[in-house]
Amino acid sequence: MSCFWDSLLSLRERLAKKELSSQELVKHFFERIKEVEPKVRAYITLTEEGALAQAKEADKALAAGENKPLLGIPLAIKDNICIRGVRTTCASRMLENFVPTYNATVIERLRDAGAIFLGKTNLDEFAMGSSTENSAFFPTHNPWDLERVPGGSSGGSAAAVAAGLCAGALGSDTGGSIRQPASFCGVVGLKPTYGRVSRYGLVAFASSLDQIGPLTRTVADTALLLQVIAGPDNRDSTCVDQEVPDYLAALDMDLKGCKVGVPKEYFGQGLSQEVAQAIEASLEVMRDLGLEVKEVSLPHSPYAIAAYYIIAPAEASSNLARYDGVKYGFRAEGKDLLDMYKKTRSQGFGPEVKRRIMIGTYALSAGYYDAYYKKASQVRTLITKDFAEAFKEVDFVLGPVAPSPAFKIGERTADPLEMYLSDIYTISVNLAGIVGLSLPCAFSEKGLPIGLQIMGPHFSEERVLALGHQFERALGLFKQHPGL
Repeated sequence: MSCFWDSLLSLRERLAKKELSSQELVKHFFERIKEVEPKVRAYITLTEEGALAQAKEADKALAAGENKPLLGIPLAIKDNICIRGVRTTCASRMLENFVPTYNATVIERLRDAGAIFLGKTNLDEFAMGSSTENSAFFPTHNPWDLERVPGGSSGGSAAAVAAGLCAGALGSDTGGSIRQPASFCGVVGLKPTYGRVSRYGLVAFASSLDQIGPLTRTVADTALLLQVIAGPDNRDSTCVDQEVPDYLAALDMDLKGCKVGVPKEYFGQGLSQEVAQAIEASLEVMRDLGLEVKEVSLPHSPYAIAAYYIIAPAEASSNLARYDGVKYGFRAEGKDLLDMYKKTRSQGFGPEVKRRIMIGTYALSAGYYDAYYKKASQVRTLITKDFAEAFKEVDFVLGPVAPSPAFKIGERTADPLEMYLSDIYTISVNLAGIVGLSLPCAFSEKGLPIGLQIMGPHFSEERVLALGHQFERALGLFKQHPGL
């Protein structure tokens, strides 16, 4: 029995037909984890005992004829999403021994749907990074080439899905942290509309940008996970009270005649030739599917990186002020209260987190707020308007996910600015709060995955997933897997 590459929908069908039990499935994945995890290092914490207990209950429910959307399916969860009683570290020494006393809303919804949790996946510390090299514990390796990064910050979740270490996973996306690792690891990743999925129980990085989303092998699996986790939540005031469509039923909707926009600003300096050729080839597939392709302009997108790296650090400096050694988490001893504060934050946070806290604090300080934070917020508004104007002309906007395929571990750690440019094509989606989907569209000469990004207006997940599904079926790349 080999289930590593089965889709969620396929596993659900096999469980329903009693071809295998949930306990067999969970044991199978843990055998795979024991074999492959030492090479990939996708997980920070494994919950084998709890998963087997959940599987036992799932088998009873299956025997009783219960029909839940994820009953008996094993998933992985990014380690900045709270699960009651399970260590949640955010890949930081600051929270190394933190055990939440409550579940995130998405965890409650997955549990209600019958899902099983195999463990918590690695990330860049507090989700700040593009390579999962900023984890306080260890870097994660790309299953397609173990010398390369899996992307970040949801690199652990993407690598776990790509390596067959879980059936699907959740990540979080603040500036591309689901889509970029999905691209690097050759899986599907969705950043939903801001407010479509509750952030309650997600450890905050930048509250106006963060969004939880799925990472899976196929677009249909992403639709299934989104169906379960989406919807209003009165514990999150930014979560929109809007009906959730039937995403799975909409996957085969007729999209012929729809218009696809290609931003001219996305094809300039910095984009590798391999990625540019892959996107051009993808546009031909779109034409074959009956869609019209036309050029559009997002004139303020060149300023997205600058605006993001003011807004996100500013919100991070505020959110991370709670880690002071008093309330919870790591505490360093000091000669007095101020000394304890200093030593706790100096020793508890890693270099990238401290860098962003300092940038954010500076940008919010008296005398600089108008020059930096206010100006960045105005640029954010202009970027949002650019997308609104584009969506008057086209139904979707298409482009690259990242400027290049996965780079080597250690290649960009010495230059933070070069690392930040890894997210140049994803950040605008978070600033505007719209939908962004990454899915494989090609492989490089070295056999590394290349991702295509499909962007849509607010709450257009239904149509974006449908286009992604039809494109995916036309190419068939989801059948390829790394040869670990």
